[in-house]
Amino acid sequence: MWGCCSRLGRATFLLTAKRTGVSARGGRGKSLLAGSHGRGSILRPGSGAGRGPFRSPAHLKTEKPDGIVCRFCTAKDKVSYKELKELLQSKAILLVDVREKWEIEQYGKIPGSISIPLGEVVEALQMEPVHFKEIYNQDMPSKSDILVFSCMAGVRSIQALAAAKSLGFSRAQNYAGGFKEWAEYESSVGK
Repeated sequence: MWGCCSRLGRATFLLTAKRTGVSARGGRGKSLLAGSHGRGSILRPGSGAGRGPFRSPAHLKTEKPDGIVCRFCTAKDKVSYKELKELLQSKAILLVDVREKWEIEQYGKIPGSISIPLGEVVEALQMEPVHFKEIYNQDMPSKSDILVFSCMAGVRSIQALAAAKSLGFSRAQNYAGGFKEWAEYESSVGK
């Protein structure tokens, strides 16, 4: 989502969400949303807005543009196409597709993956194993199992990874290329 305009009284605000959707703080040249006395306010990098509800809180100045997610994810948390293919062949992982059901029906899925939409990930990873098996037809992963999240292009899967890490799934990983990259590689292999 690149943004939406909202007219409030005499002022028009352009709210821009980051591509990851986890943090409302954006990167280069984007408007930033920050809390100010319990309400949202717009921050514009480089605009000189340093007073009142438009000033940048001190903690925003020192964080990386990716915000919260950077604290959970490292390079070892990312899985390449080749690594994912090997892990799937060894059956040593649980691959979780966090796209919505309609996306999977429309575009397809990576063979061997199970569908748990992003909005259900936290609840699913805290279920009783019996309930998890009933709903997803798969054994509940333990906190030490290799768990890989995928989506269409790596945005939602990194959010799911951050959630899993915060719940103690120490070996959780992200397939950043997502179904889009998977489909590109698979179609080139068939040629």
